[in-house]
Amino acid sequence: MSENNFKWVYHIKGGEFRRWSGNEEYVILWQNNGEQIRIQGNSGIQGERSFPRNSAIWSDITTGGYSARLKAANHLFDSSSPSGFIVEDDEQYDLLAFLNSKIVSEITPMLNPTLHFKVGNFRSLPYRKITNPDVVGLIKSSKSDWNAFETSWDFASLPLLNPDYRQTTLKATYQKLRAHWQAMTLEMQRLEEENNRIFIDAYGLQDELTPEVPLNEITLTCNPHYRYNGDKSEDELEALLLFDTMKEFISYAVGCMFGRYALDKPGLILANQGETIDDYLKQIPEPSFRADDDNVIPMLDGNWFTDDITERFYKFLRVTFGEEHYEENLEFIEQAIGKNIRKYFLKDFYADHVKRYKKRPIYWLFSSPKGSFNALIYMHRYRPDTVSVVLNDYLREFRAKLASRKDHLEAVSISASASKGEKTRALKEIEKLKKIILELEDYERDVLYSLATQQVEIDLDDGVKVNYKKFGKALKKVVGLSAK
Repeated sequence: MSENNFKWVYHIKGGEFRRWSGNEEYVILWQNNGEQIRIQGNSGIQGERSFPRNSAIWSDITTGGYSARLKAANHLFDSSSPSGFIVEDDEQYDLLAFLNSKIVSEITPMLNPTLHFKVGNFRSLPYRKITNPDVVGLIKSSKSDWNAFETSWDFASLPLLNPDYRQTTLKATYQKLRAHWQAMTLEMQRLEEENNRIFIDAYGLQDELTPEVPLNEITLTCNPHYRYNGDKSEDELEALLLFDTMKEFISYAVGCMFGRYALDKPGLILANQGETIDDYLKQIPEPSFRADDDNVIPMLDGNWFTDDITERFYKFLRVTFGEEHYEENLEFIEQAIGKNIRKYFLKDFYADHVKRYKKRPIYWLFSSPKGSFNALIYMHRYRPDTVSVVLNDYLREFRAKLASRKDHLEAVSISASASKGEKTRALKEIEKLKKIILELEDYERDVLYSLATQQVEIDLDDGVKVNYKKFGKALKKVVGLSAK
């Protein structure tokens, strides 16, 4: 790869069984033409001269079966994702069609009976140029499917909010989108079977092979037969797909709350270190759903703040799908995820976020030891005074509100006009509040106050693994994130 001034470049590794496009998840430090990598002893980087070219790429370890994808020019690769090249660049699509045919899936175990498929095995394949114009459509559908999820490099907006599928209710909108996904899956199945037929006929293997491709091998994430492993009924698959789609809707809503995304403009909005609400408003002067001003969103058991995450989600739902069917739409979401929204945010959202970003969360959760206080921030908008904002404007304010509530309940507990039941409930809640207030006092004294005075700096280029640990016990523990 020729010298360039990019600090980070796309890097393709292996990944799961997926054909045509996708599994694009990594970047690599390539400043000064990979200077740091060479310093670490990798002076002879394998395949470097081929980095600028398109190629067909596959996973070295083939536990789910052999599958090849298109690698774009100037995307790097390594030994976990070998690449196959043809001398003529215009044949790369022909090569990809061959590699994803049933012929190759039958041959690969013969060439290498282990879980690996190496470049040497690739060179032994009986390739000959056969053009299938449908490959363009297969790549396009696969790429569109991959880009429909927010972890994709080219994610623009949520398919559920695409005007093409918009109906009067969220349920009807989902049903129309689901019908599109089904049609897309069946069309890809037809095209893959046609691809198989072309190669089976060309190689004269009609008596040995058939072109059929089962639904669980149509590698679109919107295809539940592929997405969810195991022996599941149609009803179970549909419930899982709806469950995940609603969680993706909630995740996108949180992205809009922080200004990472916006309803009024596709793609990333705030994604550079230290960007503020002013940077957001320069891009979107009159947002239909405004990003949070201070980059701190409380996530509490109760509506203690006007910018509480649950209340903000309610507003997001009203903005995106209207007021008329708001209650119906909210009920549809809560039935799909199996609990009310506030409970989901308190119990499941952060774990889902950590899983979605593969233990490299971009939203960080400040959380007291027993989880009585929780506040999310967006790492790309982090500033050295962010912890002070969490402490002064949220933790202390929350504790003051709890103390005020406790005073009120103590008055009830001794009021002559209060019933016995009211006094009993008040005393019970008072004891609960005392424990929470003590927990918050300890969290401030032992963790947050000291951290706020340090004005901690972070560098996005260091990554989540390095930066997250700088905040110690102030943040919710993420198993597997501990940095060496």
